[in-house]
Amino acid sequence: MTLTRHLRETVALAAPVMVGRMSILALVVEDTLMTGRHGVQDLAWYGLAASPQVPLFLLGLGLLMGTVVLTAQAYGAGRTEECGAVLRSGLVHALAAGVVLALVCQVGEPLLLALGQTPVLAAGAGRVLGVLGLGIPGALLFATCTFFLEGIGRPLPATVIMLGANVLNIGLNWVLVYGNLGAPAMGAEGAAAATTIVRWCTFAAVGAYIALRVDATRFGLRRAPGAPPSGLGARLRRIGLPTSLAHGLESGAFAAMTIIAGWLGTRHVAAYQVAVNLLSTGFMIAVGCGTAASVRVGHAVGRGEARGARVAGWVALGLGLGTMALVALGFALLPRELAGLYVDDPVVLALTAATLVVASMALVADGAHGVLIGALRGMADVWPATLVYMVSFWAVMVPLGYWLSVRADMGAPGLMGGVLGGALVAALALAVRFDRVARRIAPTT
Repeated sequence: MTLTRHLRETVALAAPVMVGRMSILALVVEDTLMTGRHGVQDLAWYGLAASPQVPLFLLGLGLLMGTVVLTAQAYGAGRTEECGAVLRSGLVHALAAGVVLALVCQVGEPLLLALGQTPVLAAGAGRVLGVLGLGIPGALLFATCTFFLEGIGRPLPATVIMLGANVLNIGLNWVLVYGNLGAPAMGAEGAAAATTIVRWCTFAAVGAYIALRVDATRFGLRRAPGAPPSGLGARLRRIGLPTSLAHGLESGAFAAMTIIAGWLGTRHVAAYQVAVNLLSTGFMIAVGCGTAASVRVGHAVGRGEARGARVAGWVALGLGLGTMALVALGFALLPRELAGLYVDDPVVLALTAATLVVASMALVADGAHGVLIGALRGMADVWPATLVYMVSFWAVMVPLGYWLSVRADMGAPGLMGGVLGGALVAALALAVRFDRVARRIAPTT
């Protein structure tokens, strides 16, 4: 396969995944934008609620990542009838994890109090977290269906569904956040309620698409009379558990940074939340390229094409780095303009703009490790990446962020400096790991 074809097939997979993941994140962006316009206090509540909710959601999401890997490998090997069994197993895991995580979210206020937040911040954020938690099962069920579709090379339907979901979310926010059409003005709680409704709607939509548009016989969507593939659930967990732990380590470290921002005051929470929100938006490029790497590497592994697996990973990394560099340039050149989309408080605006300048440097490194972990996941090499995340985020990012923001008195920009340091360590370590694994499995011919 030529390099041009590798690039074309990577773009064909990455582009809709990228848009789809951006659309998922756009729910948070819309909530943050519209809540911020309602008031700085509500923005701080929403940001603090997201600090535990996002890691919890990503723990569940990581558990399900084996769905895309096993589906892609079965599809690449021509065993398409196994794909439906993978989907069913993933849905069972998604529902179980979603219910547990939703229950955890209902104890947000005491959790935030224990983490040193003020009673006012903990009470408001705790209420928001409880509402957001109710949408986690729906979001995980939707993600499982999306992973199945990506594994068989059909990422576009979920992307279209998410684009529609964003329109619905904006409309619901307009009603629930600001109190239009006779509804009470609920602020951050209204934004959380809108997102929860939308999450369940997306699962209903993607489930209907699979039921109506995917060949049930070819992909084994109806339960076969025989036993499922041996050890399928165990294989899914063997990939998912370390990925879940890796997601938890990364997102938990970001949550810890938000907690540190809370110690610095409401304005620093708001500024850091906006910067991370924009950073996460740019990171969706890496998620798209990383998912494309997982699928294409998984397909190559299923076909026994070792060299194809190696080239697929490096092409995805190059595509991701080039695209993210352009986004980072926008952060660096237009920090005040981007910050002004979220807030109009002059102090928060200045803090956010300064933080975005640092975020422009962090984005490329952060995105690089996102693509590389996707490539490694396609080869089912997941535990080493988990160890890398433990070191880079908890031994580098959090301590460095604390020192820069608190000890060096740099505030929110210092926290983002910690993100930059941790992301650089993760990217370099994962690049070395991928190179070693790729060379070990790839023939010299």
